[in-house]
Amino acid sequence: MSDLGIGGLPGGHRTRHKRGRGCLAVVVAMAVIVVVGAFAYVTGVDLIRGALSGPEDYSGDGTEPVVTIEVDKGDIGADIAEKLSAAGVVKSADAFTDAANQDDRAGSIQPGRYRLLSKMSAESALDVLVDPDSLITDPTVTIPEGLRAKEILARIVQQSDFTKAQVAAAYADTASLGLPDYAGGDPEGYLFPSTYELAPKMTAADLLKVMVARFKTQTESLGLEDRADKLGYDPHDVVTVASLVQAEAGPADLRKVASVVYNRLAKPQRLEFDSTLHYAVDSRGEVLAGKELREIESPYNTYERMGLPPTPIDSPGEEALVAALEPAKTRFRYFVTVNLKTGETRFARTYAEHQRNVEVYREYCKTSDAC
Repeated sequence: MSDLGIGGLPGGHRTRHKRGRGCLAVVVAMAVIVVVGAFAYVTGVDLIRGALSGPEDYSGDGTEPVVTIEVDKGDIGADIAEKLSAAGVVKSADAFTDAANQDDRAGSIQPGRYRLLSKMSAESALDVLVDPDSLITDPTVTIPEGLRAKEILARIVQQSDFTKAQVAAAYADTASLGLPDYAGGDPEGYLFPSTYELAPKMTAADLLKVMVARFKTQTESLGLEDRADKLGYDPHDVVTVASLVQAEAGPADLRKVASVVYNRLAKPQRLEFDSTLHYAVDSRGEVLAGKELREIESPYNTYERMGLPPTPIDSPGEEALVAALEPAKTRFRYFVTVNLKTGETRFARTYAEHQRNVEVYREYCKTSDAC
């Protein structure tokens, strides 16, 4: 009785309750293991599938709309990949990075702007970027050596969307052009001849500033100011000499014509350059100016006035500037072009010799339609 009474029903209930808890814990543990295992399995399969299939990528050559991407100087593959992904060109940066890493051509991508489609495969996007013809080229303005400022402004209007009024206003605002101090506030001679890209949103004033900046860069590299001082001239004077040389000489004779200028200035002797007369009356005329033109009243009449004209008469290029800084060592004081088609020019030390050369030119003009 005591055994049943003491160890009976109450004690039995406690034993069975403990056994139930243990079973439940086992079931819960098994369920957790199954869930975790299933999750791990699914995740592992996804990871394996992702590793095998690579980063997310579009297929094909892309669709509208067109997207403009700019590759900056110094951009590496990862930078380009992020730009393409952010713009919706490729599906993921990793896809483009992988494609670039597997293609040696990726190293040839140039800085600049490119037009691509949206939703392109990474490989298709790379094909566009490695093709130099895919670069968006800005419109350009080309200014040859020897043009006067008035002619340069006209060229800009002809070759761009800038209006005549816009270009004229930009030129008139000389204080904003960044001219060197020795230019005396006059842009004539300081708009450097070259080819200029018209970047998006560039204004006429921006273009003229770039042209002046190019002049300053070129002349600084030539050491214009120091070398002009060694020659005994102001930098403005040397630029003026270069403009005369540009107007009067062909490429083979630039330094010899420069020597004539300096020899006459040193004597002193009037320059008597017809190019300065034509500048004064805004014409492009014959090699030998007529008597009426030689008698005009103008600070640019170098037949009447001693020394250099007050400003350059055109925009000289680098070779003419070099010639003005490095004149040939001669005693020539005269020259004349005797064949306008070949550019043959004869130089002389004396007036008598020069007159004989002038006769050669006149004889040439009797049978040539170039005169």
